[in-house]
Amino acid sequence: MVMASEDEVSLLVIVVDVNPIWWGQQANREPQFTLSKCLDAVMVMGNSHLVMTRTNKLAIIASHCQESHFLYPCKLWKSGDGHGDENASTSGDGKYELLSVANDFIAEEIKNLMSRTEVKGNQTDTLLAGSLAKALCYIHRVAKELEAGQEMKSRILVVKAAEDCALQYMNFMNVIFAAQKQSILIDACVLDSDSGLLQQACDITGGLYLKIPQKIALAQYLLWVFLPDSDQRSQLVLPPPVHVDYRAACFCHRNLIEIGYVCSVCLSIFCNFSPICTTCETAFKIPLPQVVKSKKKKLKPST
Repeated sequence: MVMASEDEVSLLVIVVDVNPIWWGQQANREPQFTLSKCLDAVMVMGNSHLVMTRTNKLAIIASHCQESHFLYPCKLWKSGDGHGDENASTSGDGKYELLSVANDFIAEEIKNLMSRTEVKGNQTDTLLAGSLAKALCYIHRVAKELEAGQEMKSRILVVKAAEDCALQYMNFMNVIFAAQKQSILIDACVLDSDSGLLQQACDITGGLYLKIPQKIALAQYLLWVFLPDSDQRSQLVLPPPVHVDYRAACFCHRNLIEIGYVCSVCLSIFCNFSPICTTCETAFKIPLPQVVKSKKKKLKPST
């Protein structure tokens, strides 16, 4: 198995879908698999990544229906102190201190996030595109703070619970192509219904997409499929790739379509023809059918 060098930093950013609506319904359907059990599996995955190499780095982002919040390192965006773990208390039970710090931060931050949750109106979709954008920003920040001579490989793992939101299609695709340009892998571990957007993200960036058949075995799937990096995966027998649904969502109704109309200026997609683009307000010149003029008959000269 190919191991990373001591000068190479491997950054793993885990985006966890903590949509309170979906997890509330999930608690009624399958009481044995709750948000707490999901976070336990995510922490096992994160801890395993940290102990593999001393240069490995970890970040965990909670994707909520109201905000995207860092669970670890939790003080990164508030105090700007680098990784936010210098002031944490160390473990006294012989546990590796970094793991104890990560677990304590994650548990405290998810508790604070859920305690201030007030779901109002119809805004119940997970802000996944915003969470992925925040993950890219964090990766860029860590890359700028590297020491001279260090290299970094980064990847994003999305643990998806709720269904896709077609309203985020444009933002989601922008994030996917930004990650592709920066050579950042996007992996997806889907808990419920398949995600066409994440299928496209994994296929475009070279990541892995997996809808797990048993939610209660989430930790095993995370360690087996998603813990190895891109260099190690070529030596493992992993689940076969899935068929990717590359249908685009129209900008007018947010429905997935196979054939539609595309604005030649901003590339917006519509399922029905409109003389004016609702995105960039470009007015299209509609060619009118040409009128065929009748040819005049030539008079024969009289003899």
